[in-house]
Amino acid sequence: MGVNRRFVLAQRPEGVPDARTFLRDDVAIPEPGEGEILVRNVFIPVDPGMRPALTANPIGVDAFEAFPIGALVGYMTVGAVIESRDPAFKPGDWVTDMMMWQDYAVTSGKTARKIDAAVGPTAALGILGIPGLSAWAGLVCLAAPQPGETVVVTSAAGAVGSIAGQIAKNIGCRVVGVAGGADKCAWLVSELGFDAAVDYRAEPDIGAAVRRACPEGVDILFDNVGNASIDALMPLLRINGRITICGQVAEYNLPLDQRPGIHNTGRFVSHRLSMRGLFVYDHAAHFPEALATMAGWAAKGRLTLKETIIDGFDNIPAAFASLFTGKAAGRTIVRIDAD
Repeated sequence: MGVNRRFVLAQRPEGVPDARTFLRDDVAIPEPGEGEILVRNVFIPVDPGMRPALTANPIGVDAFEAFPIGALVGYMTVGAVIESRDPAFKPGDWVTDMMMWQDYAVTSGKTARKIDAAVGPTAALGILGIPGLSAWAGLVCLAAPQPGETVVVTSAAGAVGSIAGQIAKNIGCRVVGVAGGADKCAWLVSELGFDAAVDYRAEPDIGAAVRRACPEGVDILFDNVGNASIDALMPLLRINGRITICGQVAEYNLPLDQRPGIHNTGRFVSHRLSMRGLFVYDHAAHFPEALATMAGWAAKGRLTLKETIIDGFDNIPAAFASLFTGKAAGRTIVRIDAD
């Protein structure tokens, strides 16, 4: 039968997940039923957005159902079909689906999406995956940027933030990124084409630093960090400014009563601001347009994503924990050696 390595939730983390959070649980390789396919995972990305689902009572329960203790964990992955009982798929096809942190997954041909291997399988986990679709939905669908507007993106060196900034540039906006570290900021400007970048680690007052980069104000704030970031940058928003809340990476590991609040709410009235939260699947009707447009930009070199590839199945939990240290840039993906 062979062995299927998996990671399950061992205990709920307090703060940043560590070696005690997950348990490797080896089981037999599953067999596909009628209309199903057996996939060998090859690329497993790690996503900070999975963190709320490790908490017993996650905020936004509709979006983040909590994993039960002992449950298989994970998210979207990419793998190769090794057995098919669906005529639409054959062994060797590359597919992506919700196949979790494990070597082998049985999934339905109705939900698996076939990938053009010529494009590169990891593209389905980045620009043409949930990060790209989240960036598109949060920026284009919710904030509706117009050419000439100023867009500020926080956690701009992350997978979603770096794509969102590039989408805004392709639309014709002025884009300023906020990231941690001089190297990340230099990368945003020199390689991704951001107009400016602010290193929050080097700035005692992030609001003042972004104001220097945006002397005429900000039209759109695409936030991936949390309430402290929004509160600091809200005074910079112009009339009819828009805020998209895409992620809250600075708060995922904090109990609810320790999370900062937003105090500058008077700006909503005086400047007619709007703030909306993103749940990417609400915008599924726009996915075909988004994927086609972003694939075209990528083919022309106008949209790219940095990938950090880590080898080894057992490195998945550590790769996940690294997302909360501020060191990761772009998309972190574990390439597993299923044998």
